[in-house]
Amino acid sequence: MPEVELPEGYKPSEDEEYMNPRQLEYFRQKLLAWKQELMEESDTTISHLREENWHEPDINDRASLEEGAALELRTRDRYRKLIRKIDKALERIEDESYGYCEETGDEIGIKRLEARPIATLTLEAQEKHERLEKQRREDR
Repeated sequence: MPEVELPEGYKPSEDEEYMNPRQLEYFRQKLLAWKQELMEESDTTISHLREENWHEPDINDRASLEEGAALELRTRDRYRKLIRKIDKALERIEDESYGYCEETGDEIGIKRLEARPIATLTLEAQEKHERLEKQRREDR
């Protein structure tokens, strides 16, 4: 993908060609910044867990400590999964399939991508997918 310079304060607009090079660069930068933020949070979690005194003599203090650590590890796992989705979105930007629904091929839309830059489905396709999931769970 050719390098694109974004004007200061650029925001994608519905008025311009969908997923033009500027929009792709905008979302690429947004995804990279989000990924960096998640990685920094993960590093903080790891540091915090390493610094903890795991030999608390009081059983209640130790239980609280372990509960907090379990929560931090779940959060870190969620971040790891999000980072994987961000990487997939960055790959879609590179192959210029970003912004298009994996099921229908339709435009996902700027507003939806602003809210959820890792989205792979249009809102309609996502809602259909969720209804089918709910139905499968109820049929069990």
